[in-house]
Amino acid sequence: MEHPSASWRDQALERLASESFDLLVIGGGIVGAAVAAQAADLGLAVALVDQADFGSATSSASSKLIHGGLRYLRMGDFRLVHEALSEGQTLLGTVAPHLVRRLPFVLPVYEGGPYGKTAIRSALWLYRTLAGGRVGGSMIGADEAAVLAPGLRLERLRAVGLYVDAQTNDARLCLANVRSAAERGAVVLNYAEVVSLSKGVAEVADRVGRSVVSVRARAIVNATGPWVDRVRRLEDSGAGTSVTLSKGAHLVLDRPTGWEAAVTIQVDRARVSFAIPWEGMLLLGTTDEPFDATPESLVVTQADERQILDEAARGLVAEVIRPETVRARFAGLRVLPAARRGTARARRETTISVGPLGVVTVAGGKLTTYRRIAASVLDAVRPQLGLRRIDDLAAPLPGAADPEVVAASLRASHPQVDADALTSAYGSLAVDVLGKDGDPLVAQILYARDEEWAVTADDVLRRRTTLALRGLASPELRARVEELLRR
Repeated sequence: MEHPSASWRDQALERLASESFDLLVIGGGIVGAAVAAQAADLGLAVALVDQADFGSATSSASSKLIHGGLRYLRMGDFRLVHEALSEGQTLLGTVAPHLVRRLPFVLPVYEGGPYGKTAIRSALWLYRTLAGGRVGGSMIGADEAAVLAPGLRLERLRAVGLYVDAQTNDARLCLANVRSAAERGAVVLNYAEVVSLSKGVAEVADRVGRSVVSVRARAIVNATGPWVDRVRRLEDSGAGTSVTLSKGAHLVLDRPTGWEAAVTIQVDRARVSFAIPWEGMLLLGTTDEPFDATPESLVVTQADERQILDEAARGLVAEVIRPETVRARFAGLRVLPAARRGTARARRETTISVGPLGVVTVAGGKLTTYRRIAASVLDAVRPQLGLRRIDDLAAPLPGAADPEVVAASLRASHPQVDADALTSAYGSLAVDVLGKDGDPLVAQILYARDEEWAVTADDVLRRRTTLALRGLASPELRARVEELLRR
C-alpha cells in the first residue's frame, strides 16, 4: 500500500505510542466504532484501530436496513424485535435522521407460498403492536402495491401486506460513529493491525507506513466481527472457535422509474429476500449460507448471483431482474453464536465474553441495535475502568439534522448540486464538504481524504461515497481518486 501524504496518520501513531488509554477498541466496524464513541462521550481516553478501513467488512455490506425484523417473530424473538423497533425510532428521530430514512415495505402473498393471508395479517398486527403502532401494518390491494413497486409480480398474487421500516447508508453510519469518537478526543486509526496482545498492552502494526507501536490501555475490547477468534488467539493461543459465520451476498441492479417501496419476498418458512430501492438503484438479497473459509476470501460467486435472481423472481417480474441489469455485487459475513442449527434459523444474538488477560470480546447482533450492543460492551468493562453505570443519552451523531431543512438550504445556496444526495450522506456537514472544491465530486474526495481518514480509492468509492456500489467507479475515476489522495 502506497504511503499517503497524510500527517493525521503520523499524529495518530505518535499518540498511540506515547499516551496511556482507558480503553483500546480493536475493530472499527459499527459496534467497535459505537463502543469508542460512547466511551469517549463518557470522558474516557479511547483508542480505536482497525486492520483495514473503518466499516470495510460487514458494516458496509449489509442489506442497509434499520428494521425490527418481521421474520424473527416466527422464531419467537419478540424481545429482539421490540428492541430493534425502538432503536429504529431513536436513530430516525435523534441519532442520525440524515442517514436513516423511513421506507415502506410491501409483502406479497402468493398461491402456494410458505404463509397465507391470515398468517401475514396476524404477523403485521403483532409487528405494529410491538412498535407501539409506529410502523403501520395493513393489507392493501394489488393495484396499490404495483404503484409502490412497479416490478411486483402479480401472477398468482393472493394478498399484499404493507408495513414501514427504515433504511440507511451503513458505511456512513459507521463512519459517523468513528467521527463522533474522534471529536470527543479518541485516537482513531485505520489500516492499523493488532499483531500481539499482553496484559494491558497491544502491539499495533501500521499497514501503511510499516511501523509498529505499543499501545497501553487499562481495558481492551475485541470487536473484530468475523476475525474475533483470530484476535482471541492473540490473547490465548488455545482459544477455540466461538462463532459461526454466515455469508450474505447482494446484487445492485438498475432501478425502474417510480419504484418507491421495498419488497419482502418470502423464500421459505425461515427466510425472506428483499428488493430495496437504495441510492437510485435496486438492491437485491440476501443469501444466508454457512461460510467456513477465511474472511479475506469472501467473494460473490456466480452461484450466489443465480440464487439471488432466482429468489427475486418469486416476487418480481423477469424484466426487472435480467442479469445484464446487475451493476455491482457485494457480500458480508454475519457473526452468529457457534451452533449446530442452520444459519438461517440461528438467532441474531450478541455474545460478550472475557478472556484470560481481561480482553472483552463481543460478537454478533444486528446493525439496527448497534448502540445497545455497544452499551452492553461498556457495561462489561465497567469493573476494569471503575465505571459506576452506563447512561444511554442517544446523542446525535455528527451531521445529524432534519434532512429536509438541510436540503432546502443547500438548494438555495448551491443550486447546481444534488442537494438530496449530499444531505443524505453528510447531513449538516454538506456545506463543509462543498467548501473543499467547486466540483462536488472532487470536494467529496478531498473531504474523505482530509476529514474522514480515507487512504485508498476503495475507501472513497465504496464507503465514503456509493459510486462503486452503483457501478460508477470507472478506471478513469479510480485513477483520479488515487491521484487526489496522493496530493
